[in-house]
Amino acid sequence: MHTDTERCVRAVQSKDARFDGWFYTAVLTTGIYCRPSCPAVPPKPRHMVFHPSAAACQQAGFRACKRCRPDASPGSPEWNVRADLVARAMRLIADGVVDREGVTGLAARLGYSTRQIERQLLAELGAGPLALARAQRARTARLLVETTGLPMADVAFAAGFSSVRAFNDTVREVFALSPSELRARAPKHAAAGAPGVIALRLPFRAPLHPDNLFGHLAATAVPGVEEWREGSYRRTLRLPYGQGIVALSPRPDHIACRLALSDHRDLTVAISRCRRLLDLDADPVAVDERLRADPALAPLVDKAPGRRVPRTADEAEFAVRAVLGQQVSTAAARTHAARLVMAHGTPVDDPEGGLTHLFPAPEELAALDPDALAMPRTRRTTLTTLVRRLADGDLRLGADSDWPKTRAALLALPGFGPWTADVIAMRALGDPDAFLPTDLGVRRAAHALGLPSTPAALTTRAAAWRPWRAYAVQYLWATDSHPINVLPT
Repeated sequence: MHTDTERCVRAVQSKDARFDGWFYTAVLTTGIYCRPSCPAVPPKPRHMVFHPSAAACQQAGFRACKRCRPDASPGSPEWNVRADLVARAMRLIADGVVDREGVTGLAARLGYSTRQIERQLLAELGAGPLALARAQRARTARLLVETTGLPMADVAFAAGFSSVRAFNDTVREVFALSPSELRARAPKHAAAGAPGVIALRLPFRAPLHPDNLFGHLAATAVPGVEEWREGSYRRTLRLPYGQGIVALSPRPDHIACRLALSDHRDLTVAISRCRRLLDLDADPVAVDERLRADPALAPLVDKAPGRRVPRTADEAEFAVRAVLGQQVSTAAARTHAARLVMAHGTPVDDPEGGLTHLFPAPEELAALDPDALAMPRTRRTTLTTLVRRLADGDLRLGADSDWPKTRAALLALPGFGPWTADVIAMRALGDPDAFLPTDLGVRRAAHALGLPSTPAALTTRAAAWRPWRAYAVQYLWATDSHPINVLPT
């Protein structure tokens, strides 16, 4: 969008928050860059230039606006819609792969040369993977500086910098303030909270309807791994350097996030996974506009606009849980999962109580005794085959997954039908166009709305909803009185 100057200027002059994250405005006369909704008086159009990423602005010599904080804007929704090389690379960079494995590690995961990845990212985003990762490190550093009392040296290494000097230089260059000045300017309430807990706000594009989002997560919560407590969804996190516990609470203009991490180097990854879990980088205006064009869906969209797809913080975990949930009730699926957790999960220490384990990784389930599973023999085979393929690395589920190829790989496994493959594509892989025409709840809703209720006919009708059919599923599910559609009290 940054190449459409006229449209960008209109968005800046109207301070339209819907475009935050889509592009950034660099002001030639001040040397700063802003989000489109910056509350400052808009500069004259001839003084504006537009960039597709914060990293591109920084590479061009601009520093972040201290008023609108463009580094804290929602991420571009493009990376959730697309499955090409650039989108997959951006999802991996957000997950901290470049910081942990370097550009060669990023290239190895994607199956391309480093030169090809550099070229495509530069062409589309105006910055290569190192610059994009650097911008992300600066954003993480700012969070730690402003929300914790950690010594600056600890902040530097937790944010992913290789030295304190690099940390200091980057913060001064990006924010035009030293780290100590950043901390002095932070609101006093920002550092408040329990010792060791990082409190922050996760921004999103309005509107956001939280009922089905948090209702689904709470209703399907696995005891010991997840819970709903005092207005917050809490869960344990398995992270690259350790483990964590997160509490997420819906607010009118943000999601309140409290993170307790065993290693602060996991902050970037934890934030990325929480945003993905709640689908916070979605573009609800584009989604609802397409779905509202169908007269059958329009009343559902108008009643509760901004529904998100409840996703997952761990793709392999969700795949296992999807198999456990085949042809059984939500309560039965939770019971099966809780038994696996108690038998094979890694214990965690939760100061608030309630959470006891990490969900077992595929490697921990590889030695699972099928006879210990209280389920039909065919489903035991499905589960053990899935776990073995995940543990061996033959099947990879993650931010870098190629959606069509991964769906085909899932369908090749014994006991995997279209429903299981598509629910994993929708909630674990993040495919916004995944559709569940065989789902009983979807078919019931379709029948009640006068839509075709047979899978083939419904799929044909749903072609008009593309590429947002996963969101159409949320609106159809919401017609039921199931607990997944109710925000817990």
